[in-house]
Amino acid sequence: MAWTFTSSGAAIAKAGIGSNADIILSGARLAEWSNMSEGRIVSETRRDWRVSYASLGTDIKNILDDVSSSMMAKNIINYDMSGYTSRAEAIMMLNVNDDIVREGIKVLKDFKSNDIKPI
Repeated sequence: MAWTFTSSGAAIAKAGIGSNADIILSGARLAEWSNMSEGRIVSETRRDWRVSYASLGTDIKNILDDVSSSMMAKNIINYDMSGYTSRAEAIMMLNVNDDIVREGIKVLKDFKSNDIKPI
C-alpha cells in the first residue's frame, strides 16, 4: 500500500540536503515509512483515505501528501542527524515537519465531505 499519499521525492526534499545518502536510496526503508505514515493518518483520522483516494479532490490529496511526506521526513532526519550543519538545524527541521503533521491531521480529522463547495 506504500506510495498512495506521497512520493519518496517529496519526503526526501522535506528532510533536506543533510539527509543520509544511504537511507534516501533505501527503497525498502522508505516504502516501510510510507506504509507507516499512511497507517497513522488512517488511524488518527478514523477514515481510510486510500479506499476512495482516486475520487478525492486535489486539495485533500495535497493535504495527505503534505502530512505523509512530513511524517517520512521526520524518520529520514531522525535516522542520522550527522549530515546537518548542527543538531539544532536537524531539530528545527523535525519541528517544522511535526507542525505540518499536527495541523494536517487536525484538518483531516475535522473534514466532512460536504465542507468544500465550488464557488
